[in-house]
Amino acid sequence: MKRTALAVLFAAVLPLVNVAQAAAQPAVVPLWPEGVPGARAGLGAERNEDGRTSNVSVPTMTVFRPAVDRPNGTAVIIAPGGGYVRLSTDREGEQYAAWLSTLGITSFVLKYRMAEFGHPAPLQDVLRAVRLVRQNAAQYRIQPDRIGVMGSSAGGHLAASAGTLFDHPLGRTGTTLDKVSARPDFLMLMYPVITMDAPAVHAGSRKALLGANPSAESLQLMSVEKQVTANTPPTLLIHTQEDQAVPVENSILFYQALTRAKVPAEMYLFEHGSHGMGMKAGLGTASNWPKRAEEWLKERGLLDPVKQ
Repeated sequence: MKRTALAVLFAAVLPLVNVAQAAAQPAVVPLWPEGVPGARAGLGAERNEDGRTSNVSVPTMTVFRPAVDRPNGTAVIIAPGGGYVRLSTDREGEQYAAWLSTLGITSFVLKYRMAEFGHPAPLQDVLRAVRLVRQNAAQYRIQPDRIGVMGSSAGGHLAASAGTLFDHPLGRTGTTLDKVSARPDFLMLMYPVITMDAPAVHAGSRKALLGANPSAESLQLMSVEKQVTANTPPTLLIHTQEDQAVPVENSILFYQALTRAKVPAEMYLFEHGSHGMGMKAGLGTASNWPKRAEEWLKERGLLDPVKQ
């Protein structure tokens, strides 16, 4: 084939390749297109370094479609951890989304506001994400009653907050979308921050979320083990004895509260695995937690395909 013919062919094919690549890119959805509540000027640019995101002032969620031909109708909103000062976007966000996609689950990696805003901005963001996903369930080919929230560390606290404070007035901003239920249908909590009380509190998360001198009312409200009711959704908890950052007692406290409220719950406490382990190999039985989570999801019918 002559060079001119090759050039013509390349020119014809390149746009198609670009379109396919663009289609494959995850969609980024703004949480507050009408304007971020309590928006603050002068915070500077968002920072993205080494797979971590910080200084968030424009919350979004990034959509990851299933890696199988037919999604099963389940969705998970993923809240990465980072002590409410940064987000471990790669390790505890996109990596989880890639794994969930192999199970047929549609994922939404949440980029939420943190210490620059403080409470209740993160709560507003996660509940807004649940409402948006539920309102647009048909578009995402998911079931509005199969929407879960998964979180790690401080993101686990945020996920647990969504599961306990979904009806709280602080989670509403006065828009029509407030009428859509923000209750998750299930929770998946990875080495979560739960309590704001000593001795198990993660002091850094508490300070970032509630400030240096939080009120007794805020401490009570955001110690989410104290907010569990019979309406809290079924929950899976994963934690390790070796976690020196967020003590394993956090998961135990939440599990005990769920048990008292007769909420279906399952908890795996592993010997090995440091805080922020993500999906690392070589951590003994702790590295098999994705399999345990898959079994839990399957047992609850969340991996069963739904006719679209």
